Amino acid sequence: MRRAAILVFLLTALVYLNGQEIITGLQFNEAIRHHVKELKEKGIDKKTTSAAQALELPFFDDFSNYNIYPDQNLWIGKSVFVSKDFPMFPTNAGAATFDAIDEKGAVYLDATWIPFKADEMTSQPIRLDSVFSPVIKELSPGDSLYLSFYYQPQGAGDEPESWDTLVLEFAQRGDTVFSRIDSITVPAYYWLENVNDTIKPLDTLWAPASEACDPDIYMISRNFYTWDDLVTVPCDSVFGPDTIWKQKWYSEGMKLSEFQDKYNRDFVQVMIPIYSDPADSIYFYDSFQFRFRNYASIANSIIPSWKSNCDFWSVDYVYLNYNRNAGDTTYRDITFSQRAPSFLKDYQAMPYKQYRAGSTVSLLKSRFNMYMANLDNQEHNTSYEYHVQQINGDFGYSYYGGVCNLPPFDLFGFQNCNSSCGAAHACPPVNSAFNFDFSRDTTSYIIKHYISDSSETDILIDSLTFTQGFYNYFAYDDGTPELGYGIEPAGGLLAYQFDLTLPDTLQGIQMYFNKTLNSSNEIFFNIKVWRDNNGVPGEEIFSSESVKPKWSDHLYEFYPYMFEEPLIVTGTFYVGWQQQASGSLNIGFDANHDNKDKIFYKAQDVWYNSVFPGSLLIRPIIGKDLVLGEDEIDNTKTVGRLVLYPNPAFEYFTIDQSAISLDSQSQLSIYNLYGGLVHRQMGVRGKVNVAHLTKGMYIVRVKSDHKLYTAKILIN
Repeated sequence: MRRAAILVFLLTALVYLNGQEIITGLQFNEAIRHHVKELKEKGIDKKTTSAAQALELPFFDDFSNYNIYPDQNLWIGKSVFVSKDFPMFPTNAGAATFDAIDEKGAVYLDATWIPFKADEMTSQPIRLDSVFSPVIKELSPGDSLYLSFYYQPQGAGDEPESWDTLVLEFAQRGDTVFSRIDSITVPAYYWLENVNDTIKPLDTLWAPASEACDPDIYMISRNFYTWDDLVTVPCDSVFGPDTIWKQKWYSEGMKLSEFQDKYNRDFVQVMIPIYSDPADSIYFYDSFQFRFRNYASIANSIIPSWKSNCDFWSVDYVYLNYNRNAGDTTYRDITFSQRAPSFLKDYQAMPYKQYRAGSTVSLLKSRFNMYMANLDNQEHNTSYEYHVQQINGDFGYSYYGGVCNLPPFDLFGFQNCNSSCGAAHACPPVNSAFNFDFSRDTTSYIIKHYISDSSETDILIDSLTFTQGFYNYFAYDDGTPELGYGIEPAGGLLAYQFDLTLPDTLQGIQMYFNKTLNSSNEIFFNIKVWRDNNGVPGEEIFSSESVKPKWSDHLYEFYPYMFEEPLIVTGTFYVGWQQQASGSLNIGFDANHDNKDKIFYKAQDVWYNSVFPGSLLIRPIIGKDLVLGEDEIDNTKTVGRLVLYPNPAFEYFTIDQSAISLDSQSQLSIYNLYGGLVHRQMGVRGKVNVAHLTKGMYIVRVKSDHKLYTAKILIN
C-alpha cells in the first residue's frame, strides 16, 4: 500500500501540484552516530562483548537507563535504540526501539523494499539449568518459567506494514559444528637457533604442541620475523554446539491507532511460557538465550529522501523468571510515562525578555498532565510533588499534591483527573509564575517531579526532570527529531508562526536539518520573514541570499543563520524559506509536540496549515545576537550519571571513578527532594560520609573539570 501511495503521489505531483508536504523517517540516527564518534575519539572499543559468565534468574530490564544502546550486561548487540523519544505512553519513561537503522546510526546498507532482517537484541546467556537463591535447585519444566514483555508498533515514528514484523525467538543447542580456528602467539626464537636467524616468507613452521594447541603446519606468506618478534600461528580447529533459533511469537505491523483500537492499550503485554510442550525441555540448559528482531522494508522510490528510517517497534519491561503463571502480569513498581512537560502554554523555551513583558496567564499553563502508572496488582497510596529551582539563582518553589490511591494500571490505566486527589497528581497546577529577574538576559529552571509510596518497608519512587529555559529564542520543539519534514516542488514556500509580547529584534534563525542519504537535501533556499495577515503569512519583510543546509559537529545542535542586520518584528510574525530546487530540505520534525496549526505551506497561491501533527526544529533568535542557552548561564555541562555504591547507603557511599576524574577542585553537593542543599564538600575522593543525613532519597551532584555528573541515592 505504501509503495502504491508513493507512486500515485509522484505521478500526481508531476502533473499538477504546486505545493506538497512530505513527512519521512530519518536516514540517520544522529544520537547513535554522535555516540559512536565519541567512543572512537576516546579509543573505546565499541564492539559488543559477552558477559563473563551466564546470568542468573531473574532477568529484567525496563530500559529506564535510556542511554543509546541496550545494557550490555544484559544484551548482546547495539542496533536497537534505547530512548524516551519514540515510544508513546510506554510503561515507564524509556523503551527499546527497533527500526531500519543500524548500530552506527545509518539505514542498513542492504535495506530494500522487500522485508529484510533489521535490528536484533539478543539476551546474554542465562542459567536455565539451576537457580541459586534463596536455595540452590535444579530447574525443570515444572518450575513454570515465563518470559513477558510489552510492545508497541509505530510510536512516534513510521508505522510498520503487515509484512514488517516483530519476532521473538528462543535459542536451542544443535549438533556440534566447526566454530573457528584457534591460534597461539609465541616468540620467533621458538623456531630459531640463534639471534641472527630470520623467518622469511615461504618458510613453514610447526605450531608448538601444548595443552591449548595441537600441532599444525603453517607457511609464512609475508613478513620477516627476527629473534624477539612475536609470531601468531594457527592451532587446532574449535568445535562447539550449533545455535538453532526457534520462533516463539511474532506480531504483524500496523498503525498505532489500529493497535490501540484493537487492544484498547498503548502497549500490550505478552506472556510466553518457556515450557509449553515436551519438546521445550531443550531450553533448560546453562546458557539459554532469547532475542527480539524486526523485519523492515524501506520505500521503493526514485526520491532519495523517501529511502529513510521506517517500521518502528518499541519493547519495554522484559522479565524472565520461574514460579510465574499466565496471570503474572503485574510488578511492584510505580512509574512515570512520557517526558516531563514544559510549564509554558505554547513553547518549550522562549526569550526571558518576552516572558517578563507578557501576561503569565496567557504564557503559562494553568495545569499540565503527568502520566503515572501503578504496575502492581493492588492500589498504592502514593504522594506526588514537584520542585522548581532556578539554576544559579535564588528563586524556587515546591508543590505538594498530597496522597492519593493509585489503582492498578492493568485495570485502570494511568492516574486520571476525575477525583480531587487524582487531579492533584495527574493534572497538577502551575503553582507559581517564574520570577522576573531584570538583571539577567537569560535564565533557566530545573523542574523535578516525584511520585512515591513510602508506606511500606520497600520504598517505591520514580522521578522525571525538565529544564525550563528562558534563553533568546523561541522553541516549540524539544530538540529531538523523530521524523523529517519537507515541501515540494521547486519554489515551495514554508512559514512558521511565532508571537511576541513586545516589539523586538530578529537576529537570525536556528535550524536543524536532518542529514540525508548522499546529501540529497543540500539544495539552495532563501530564508524568508513575513508579517501576519489575519492568521496567515502576509507581507514579506525579509529575504536572504541563497543558502544551503548546514550542520554543527555536536549532537542535535542547531545551526544559526544570522542576519547581517537585525530585523524589527512586532506581534505575530513568520519565519521560513522558499526553496530553489525540487526535493525535500528535510528539516527536523518533533512528533511529540503538536503545533501543526503554526506550520503553513503555500500551494496554488494559497496558504494551508500542515496536516501533520508535530513541530519543526526551527527557532527564531530574538534580542541578543548570540545563540544563548543553558551553557551561557553556567559553563558546567551535565555529561553523565554517577555510579554510587552501596546504594542504598548507610554511613557512607563511594564514587566509581572509572568514568569521572576527581581532584582537589572537584565539588560534591547533595540535595534533598525539595532541592535543598544538605551537604557540600570540595576535593571529594573515595568515600563520602553521610551518617549525619536522615534516611530518604537524595540527589548527588559532582562538578569536576567543568562537567556535571548526577545520581540518586537512597540513604537507609
